[in-house]
Amino acid sequence: MAEITASMVKELRDRTDAPMMECKRALTEAAGDMNKAEEILRVKLGSKASKAASRITAEGVVAIHRSGDDKLGAMVEINCETDFVGKNSDFLKLASDCAALVVANNPADVTALSALPLGDGTVESNRTSLVGKIGENMSIRRFVRVEAKGRLASYVHGGAKIGVVVDYLGGDEQLGKDLAMHIAAAKPKALDASGVAADLIESERRIATEKAREAGKPEAMIEKIVDGSIQKFLGEVTLLGQVFVKAEDGKQTIAQLLKSRGASVAGFDLYVVGEGLAKRSNDFAAEVAAQAAAAAQK
Repeated sequence: MAEITASMVKELRDRTDAPMMECKRALTEAAGDMNKAEEILRVKLGSKASKAASRITAEGVVAIHRSGDDKLGAMVEINCETDFVGKNSDFLKLASDCAALVVANNPADVTALSALPLGDGTVESNRTSLVGKIGENMSIRRFVRVEAKGRLASYVHGGAKIGVVVDYLGGDEQLGKDLAMHIAAAKPKALDASGVAADLIESERRIATEKAREAGKPEAMIEKIVDGSIQKFLGEVTLLGQVFVKAEDGKQTIAQLLKSRGASVAGFDLYVVGEGLAKRSNDFAAEVAAQAAAAAQK
């Protein structure tokens, strides 16, 4: 049997918000498999076990630039160590400049973007100069460049913590704005079911099956119950299946909204700052104490 360490229990607790003993039991049952243990907890505890997945774990901003005809656009995420620096005007300008450079130059990756000319130097020299000036590390994490099949709409929310670029055909400018705002609020994982990863659907299927069995449902009904759960799940995580956040009746889906406007969505990109990154943890009192001790030694 795999040894269940305290660090494993802590990691699972951080990922799920589940009680410590529940985490230990789940890890024991899963023979130390972290992903399987998380599934076990979701079966037992429901949605509470997925809370940690939505946490913002790093600082920085998202910047968006669109061409005048809304046919080209770019979105860039630049990270820093603290929210204070994330509001610095020089830092924000670097992010904005990078987004414009991506539209104009179509770099292959972050390395290519970093080598592009900017001001009296390059993007990289401007970044390192800013690091020296502010005294805090920062990095260009990712970017996307979009060539629209229709036209682009975009939206930045929460102090530039969430960014959306959506490519839509038909409709009007207000529809584009509404779609971008909806995506920022509802955070769909894909446009439709074809874009949802097969392993994610399979995981949801296993969870729904175990929940149905734990609830004592007859085996003959379980497959139908699970299929219903999967359809509900796909409606929640796909843009076209989601209920429009501004729907007056609380029922109109994005697919229905688009049909009523004679429009369609070719694709979208969504960035949430720091998604999947470990957040720096600061103990201010400990930091002051360490600085005082270092000064006393001198």
